[in-house]
Amino acid sequence: MDLLTPMTEISERFGDLTTALLVGGVTGAIFGFAAQRSAFCLRSAAVELSRGRLGPRLAIWLLAVAAAILSAQAARLTGLFDADTAQLMNFAGSWSGAVLGGLVFGVGMVLARGCSGRLLVLAGTGNLRCLLAGLVLALTAQFTIGGFLAPVRRWVNGLSMTPGGRNVELLGSVGAGPWLGLAIGAVLMVAALLLVQRARAGWEKSLFALLAGLAISLGWVLTYTQSLVSFEPLGVVSATFAAPSANIMLSLMTGSFALSFSLGLIPGVFAGSFLGGLVGRELRLEGYHSVPQMLRSLIGGALMGFGGVLAGGCAIGAGVTGVSIFVGPLCLATVFFFLGAWIADRLVDRAAASAHAPVQVQH
Repeated sequence: MDLLTPMTEISERFGDLTTALLVGGVTGAIFGFAAQRSAFCLRSAAVELSRGRLGPRLAIWLLAVAAAILSAQAARLTGLFDADTAQLMNFAGSWSGAVLGGLVFGVGMVLARGCSGRLLVLAGTGNLRCLLAGLVLALTAQFTIGGFLAPVRRWVNGLSMTPGGRNVELLGSVGAGPWLGLAIGAVLMVAALLLVQRARAGWEKSLFALLAGLAISLGWVLTYTQSLVSFEPLGVVSATFAAPSANIMLSLMTGSFALSFSLGLIPGVFAGSFLGGLVGRELRLEGYHSVPQMLRSLIGGALMGFGGVLAGGCAIGAGVTGVSIFVGPLCLATVFFFLGAWIADRLVDRAAASAHAPVQVQH
């Protein structure tokens, strides 16, 4: 499939930067629509797993991740995408940031009752709680990138960096390539499909979960193709929300907008989720019911903003996009997302449920 000719024509007509914006918007809209219709959420999957249940939320998450891995590795094998050129690979990753940032992010998504991607998707359907928590996430991410939290980020990330100024791609580090990635993706897909059937996740939601995973690879393929024909030095990227949210927040405050994939991605997800909510008749305004609920949500958003930048990616940027091409620190961060969620669920949610449980009196 030759994408170079149409991409060249589009870039020549609209310009490289506007084309990058459009590519981001299309990728985001497809992901947003699919994520809304499938109820895709890392936090929900992690909470199910932490409570010892192999339920429908975990099935949906695993299905999307497996689809992202399979399609990304297939794109590599067919020459539609070269993972070595991905922006995620062109800087040193941080193992220490993956561990600490992953834990902090995992705790934050349980407190906020949604991962970074889910917050944005629900905000698009009218959830004001998620909108406010998402704004706090974006602000905290900006503070961590270039504000008063930046020294903390540099210190934590500097404790253990990947060598040679580049990230680690796990398949290459063991002397393997896309075929191994394809095999891993296939195994995960089989496991996901079995779990879908066992947990009765629903085939409609499952199809949209597959589409959410495919949207990640679409971003990889389109940005890689554009990088081959563009006169501008455009990065090969796909969906991630922590840093792009921070950049958009800074742009809104300064009034200076640089056309890019990321600038199109966030509004695209918002529009896609709005359309998904419209189709499913799930558009509704929702707010906070109490001050404690608000404080919990805002603290969770702040922890996700800080943890996502430390880890090098959020629930989507690390947990799906990074995993799809086996970026070592981002795969590690995803493990610690789950661990942080387990800790928060055990210490906060389950402890609160136990405290409010009725006392059983024996006669």
